[in-house]
Amino acid sequence: MWLIRGLIMMQWSEHYDLHGHSTYSDGELSVSQLAQKIKDEGVNVWALTDHDVISGWSEASEEAKQRGLKFIPGVEITCIPGLPAEAIVLEKEGRDRSTTSWHLLAYFPHHNPNDKSASMTAFSEWLQPFAEGRIGRMKRMVEKINELGMEIAFEDVMARSSGAIGRPHLAKEMIEKGYADSVQQVFDEWLGDGCPAHVEKRKPSIIEAVNAVHAAGGICSLAHPIYYGIETDNLLSYIHNAGIDAVEAFHRSHPDKYRIELWQGALKLGLKVTCGSDYHGPSYQARPGHMSVPSSSLPEQII
Repeated sequence: MWLIRGLIMMQWSEHYDLHGHSTYSDGELSVSQLAQKIKDEGVNVWALTDHDVISGWSEASEEAKQRGLKFIPGVEITCIPGLPAEAIVLEKEGRDRSTTSWHLLAYFPHHNPNDKSASMTAFSEWLQPFAEGRIGRMKRMVEKINELGMEIAFEDVMARSSGAIGRPHLAKEMIEKGYADSVQQVFDEWLGDGCPAHVEKRKPSIIEAVNAVHAAGGICSLAHPIYYGIETDNLLSYIHNAGIDAVEAFHRSHPDKYRIELWQGALKLGLKVTCGSDYHGPSYQARPGHMSVPSSSLPEQII
């Protein structure tokens, strides 16, 4: 599908979706269900990027093969912010605070998920403590929710995840128990950054994560930068200097103007760009393969 944005020809990135989650982290669909959804939406190149875990890769690779999809192993690493949010940007966007984490997408396009190489084993071992740290964090968040007068069992929240436990799992348990009407309400009132039941998790610096990914033969893209409250030129300069390979210019949350700013700025600095729906499941406002991208950027500049 072709779209016109100003003088730039745009199209749906239907052939590529390099950002999505399964039940191995906070997605709603199993890997098999997600692979079928990806296929049904017409995506040809798919990356599974669960939060801080790579345990879904082998299954995803097989499911993709059965459906004729090209699969790229990926992971979304939760990191310490690389830069502090800029007050002028937050004010312009009508926000009083930024996120307390940055997310780094890591891709391993040349890795066979069934190949246990030394470098990938080392990467998995490096990643493991951050995934395990999510469990302790969830215990503390459940305790805080209970202190606020709600009754939530930690075991019930854990039962909702097949891998990396996250805030959406707790949010859905709270909804089921009648304490909220939506995930968004839960985040706005209790679990969002700076809210009463929010708890920080153990996480690496951006530089540590980039070095770990590169040592394992991977490439990196900074995910959904609009959330971080950084002026575009400053953000791209940081990405370039930190050794990050790309920026997720074409994320579903980005307005077209911001997508184009990131794309053009990345071109000037020799950075790649990536596109991703950040699909979590049918309850979320996203469809795989539906990010508008400049037609001239495909496929050369997209990883």
